[in-house]
Amino acid sequence: MTVELVLLIPVLIMMLWFLLFCGRSADARLRIEDAAHQAARAASAERSSASAVAAARATAVAALSDVGITCRSLEVDTASTMRPGGTITASVACRVDLQDLALLQVPGATTLKAEFTAPIDEHRGTTTTAQGSEAR
Repeated sequence: MTVELVLLIPVLIMMLWFLLFCGRSADARLRIEDAAHQAARAASAERSSASAVAAARATAVAALSDVGITCRSLEVDTASTMRPGGTITASVACRVDLQDLALLQVPGATTLKAEFTAPIDEHRGTTTTAQGSEAR
């Protein structure tokens, strides 16, 4: 019985670490998807493409730092024509160290990606003209 226990304990510990890795990986993926959702919603409220990109990046960075996701590199892209009634898509790609996910000194990293599309309000202007009035 002691020999069986000695042989079985390392296998059980490896299974526990694998389950922990899978759970933390799934949680990180959900948080990346939430960051993409927040980035798209923030970008859809902006009036120009440049401000939409800046708002999406700032929102994604804040959303990920709030939940404790540390990205080795973070890419936030938006795709839209910024016309009223259209849509804007925010793509977030976060490169995460495997040791952060597995809680072990495991070398390597993986890239987690997500994207979300948000509608742009069709009853608003997109840019401001020199006189301060909105153009439609």
